Amino acid sequence: MIKGVFFDLGGTLYTYKNVPTATAPLLHKALEKVGVVASKDQVKNAYLEATNLTIKEYSCKSYYLHESFFLAVFKSFIELLGGIEKGELNDWYIHSHRKCIVDCLELKTDCISLLKTLKNMGVYVSIVSNIDQDMLEPLIARDQLSKYLNHWTSSEKVRSCKPDQKIFRHALELANLREKEVLFVGDSPEHDILGASRLGMLTALITDGGMPPPLQSGVKNVTPDFTIKELNDILEVIGP
Repeated sequence: MIKGVFFDLGGTLYTYKNVPTATAPLLHKALEKVGVVASKDQVKNAYLEATNLTIKEYSCKSYYLHESFFLAVFKSFIELLGGIEKGELNDWYIHSHRKCIVDCLELKTDCISLLKTLKNMGVYVSIVSNIDQDMLEPLIARDQLSKYLNHWTSSEKVRSCKPDQKIFRHALELANLREKEVLFVGDSPEHDILGASRLGMLTALITDGGMPPPLQSGVKNVTPDFTIKELNDILEVIGP
């Protein structure tokens, strides 16, 4: 019997649909600051290459600040286009990027209704996210998610990034639940599904409107127990 549902955050409760268009102007502005001229395609391809290079570097780490990850991507991006990164430029970018991501993330349309239903059913509900505290807490507060959650956990707080086992075990201890009593819902095969499955949780992979899950190295994947398109599909999985 499923007594708890643990959710990933981005791509799961929130959609990433606005992220590409919201963050692209930051990259162009950064290039202006370092005097680099590049086309939209050059910017897009350089950022994709920088992201993939950084993913390979970070995929073996059990813990890292996501601010550090995004900064590493940015530095690589600037270098690929022939720019020279500077400390004050990096500080500007990280601050602007954090604000941009928080502002552009939107709850999926059925998120609140599902969380209300789960709470009324007496299901233990939490967020277990690979995100820094200065992104997670503003989102929880802005959208008043604390009304529906029993707890929420960031990788920064636990010093463990999915699929590392420490963050999953921490969430189980807080919930006082056994692995088989929890359904983990996430959009990342490599972080959410792999990590939760290794520990013995049931898993549900949710799609984000056709958007690919971010930060995947493609090295290790596992088949989820369930695949869903909408958050409300969870109700069929956990049953009455």
